[in-house]
Amino acid sequence: MQNNTILDEGKNLYSQKQYKKALAFFLGLPTDSPADKIEVSYYLGLCYTKLERYDDALLFLEQVVTSGGNFERVLQCRFLLAVIYALSGRKRLADFELNKLLETGYMTASVYAAIAFVAWEQNDTERCLNYYEQSLREDPENISSLNGLGYVLACQEKDLTRALSLCKQAVKSAPKSAACLDSLGWVYYKLGLYKDALQYLQQAEQIDTMNVEIAEHIKSVRLKAGH
Repeated sequence: MQNNTILDEGKNLYSQKQYKKALAFFLGLPTDSPADKIEVSYYLGLCYTKLERYDDALLFLEQVVTSGGNFERVLQCRFLLAVIYALSGRKRLADFELNKLLETGYMTASVYAAIAFVAWEQNDTERCLNYYEQSLREDPENISSLNGLGYVLACQEKDLTRALSLCKQAVKSAPKSAACLDSLGWVYYKLGLYKDALQYLQQAEQIDTMNVEIAEHIKSVRLKAGH
């Protein structure tokens, strides 16, 4: 009970999405603190992940995974490791972690979505589409798969009507997601509806101002629209 009390302030900051303050709290714990070291590593890994400091996050997430402690947390951290590996181009490591998760049946829809993302990054479109479809069979409302499948269909110019429906559903569920808004804009671009495309792409850019892909999409639309 005492250990839980020691960490309460940091946990509360994290739950309030004050990730920088939470990180400072956990980093500031004295080395002789009686708090559970693996639990501290868990929260440090989460904070660094939320702040997109992925190399720092890996160090602490790996400590949780190798600890063999709380099973649910081990699986959660393994999933985060897989996502970070995928985002940073370490596809084999991502595949390893994702396959381990599939063996446990953990968050199956999200794992399938992550495998689909890795496949897309590896230019394996068929595998990507198959895993997004599997993800949606597991969970028809999985935002990552709704958005991902819609975007890939648009890029491949396959079934744009379905791509539009999927991306609209994703935006309805996550209206502040730059990724979802960007995908919806890209579908409209592929449909030749440039005014609608710009509307959503510009909304995405306002949320994620430094995203190179969104900027490229806006440039493509303006070139086609003659702006």
